[in-house]
Amino acid sequence: MDSSSTPSVNPPRSTHRLADIFGTAIALLTLTLPLWVIAHYSSNSVSSFITPIAYPLQSPP
Repeated sequence: MDSSSTPSVNPPRSTHRLADIFGTAIALLTLTLPLWVIAHYSSNSVSSFITPIAYPLQSPP
């Protein structure tokens, strides 16, 4: 490396706080919303689709 050259210094990264918060909110919704929807609708609709099957009892001949 040449000693007379100046080292390359990266400029400080400007953080966008609002973008970080918005991205975090989208990530949390992506992870939690499907689970909530599945839990909400599966508990209500499963019992309405299940009908008990009753077979008539027959006495042995």
